[in-house]
Parts: sequence; C-alpha cells; structure tokens
Amino acid sequence: MIPPIANRFVAGESPAEALDHVRRLNDRGVGGIVNLLGEHYDERGAAAADAAEYRRLVDDIAGSRLGACISVKPSQLGLEIDESVFRRELAEIVAAATERGVFVWIDMEDHTTTDATLDAFEAVARERGGGERSSSEPQSDGGVGVCLQANLRRTRADVRRLADVPGKIRLVKGAYDPPSDVAYTDSTRVDQEYRTLLEYAFEHYDGGIAVGSHDPAMIEHATALHDRYGTDFEIQMLMGVREAAQYELAEEYDVYQYVPYGDRWLSYFYRRVAERRENLRFALRAVLSS
Repeated sequence: MIPPIANRFVAGESPAEALDHVRRLNDRGVGGIVNLLGEHYDERGAAAADAAEYRRLVDDIAGSRLGACISVKPSQLGLEIDESVFRRELAEIVAAATERGVFVWIDMEDHTTTDATLDAFEAVARERGGGERSSSEPQSDGGVGVCLQANLRRTRADVRRLADVPGKIRLVKGAYDPPSDVAYTDSTRVDQEYRTLLEYAFEHYDGGIAVGSHDPAMIEHATALHDRYGTDFEIQMLMGVREAAQYELAEEYDVYQYVPYGDRWLSYFYRRVAERRENLRFALRAVLSS
C-alpha cells in the first residue's frame, strides 16, 4: 500500500484506483491524464507488459465514459531497447485508443530522446490525422500529442516544425537537467522561452495546445493569448500540486490533472518532493503529524 505521505502524488497501485481518482476529478470539472509508472526498460517483456496494460486501460476508460486520456513514456515502451520497439508499441496503443476514442499523450524524457520521440509522434499523428494538410484546412488532433520542453535550445525549431502536424503539443518548462550546450540553465531565460513558445503556438496553431505549468504567471499569459488569438487550449498540472487552483481554473478553462499509478511509485514520489519546496513542506508535515 502507498503510505499517506506519498498518496498525495500517486493515485494508487491499480488501474481501478487511478480511475476512481479520475472520477472524483471529473466531479470537480477536471479531466485526468492517466500514466502507468515505469521507465528505462531494457527488456522487451517489460515494455510489452506495460503496453498491454495501457491497451486495457484504454478499454477501461472508454467503458467507464470518464473524462480521461493516457500518457506514455518512450523508455517505458522500449526506446532504450530499440527505436523500432518503441514505435511498434506506440502505434499499437494509439490504434487501440483511436478506435475507442481515447487520446494518447507521449511524455518527453531527457534530451537524448527528443529526436526519436518527435519522429515517432509525427509519424503516428500524420497516419491517424490524415497526413499533410494545407494552411486553409482545420487541424485534427490525430488522437495523439507530445510534450516539448522550453529549456531546450532546439524547441523553437521543433514548435515550428510541428505546427502543421495533426496532433497536440504540451509545453512545459522542463524537469530534466540537460547540459548548457543544449539547454538554457537560467530560470529567467527559461521563463522567457516559455512565453515566446506559447505566443508562437497560440498564433500559428489551430488548437491542440496544452499549457503544462503550475506557474500562475505562465497560466495568466496563456489565458491572455487565448483572449487575443481565440486559440483553444487546456491547462495541465500534476496530481498533488496546486489542486485548489486546478478546481478554480476548471470553472472557466479545460483543466487536466496528470494522474500516475502503479507499484513503481517510490522514485516518482521522491522526484515530486525534491523538485518543489511546497511539496517538501507537505511531506515534512505529514511525517511530523503521523
């Protein structure tokens, strides 16, 4: 069982617990992005097992009619085994999800995986979304989206590259620590890039923009861009982080919460606690009150 100190950030160990959490979110007007915890597999069997669970999860979401989608990690689906393994597992998950009307997000991992992740996203999105489109045609979401990290120097070019791809993008600041030759390391510069990337996306995309941020300033910037350009967007935040704000924002905007589950929760919990002072304070209070 997941101890109370960790279950703020992880919905449980089973799919049923995760979907129960999503059901409660839906009652508050928030959607769920369900993620089975697991990454960096070097054995084909582990990747295949998680891919099979994702396909079952798609069936469970569709059958329950919950406001939910799924999010997968490339290294979870075999990218570190071989790129072809990742592509094959991803394609099968997206095919199953498209058939059941469930959206699939592809998480972004460290900078060494960016090319393989974006190539796979573009291939499956064009296949599902009808290939190339003219500038006058509306953009389909293709049933799939991908995460882009504002701290990477390459991301401006990637956002331009993906503008005509029939899929969604999720913009985040970036949780990894890449070297300075490929990334901006100053937080002020990262904030500047995030704002620039958001403006380009709101101006040039027909929709399909996810603002993956807990930063009130960035969310305010996104809502102002929405008012200026009229572009559809959604706000995405993590389970256990600024949840009151999530419910408040959901009264006016589309809001989704990233909902992880599974028995590999310990390392995920430690990452959440380490990355924000607010989360660390919560964990300390939980320890002292137990």
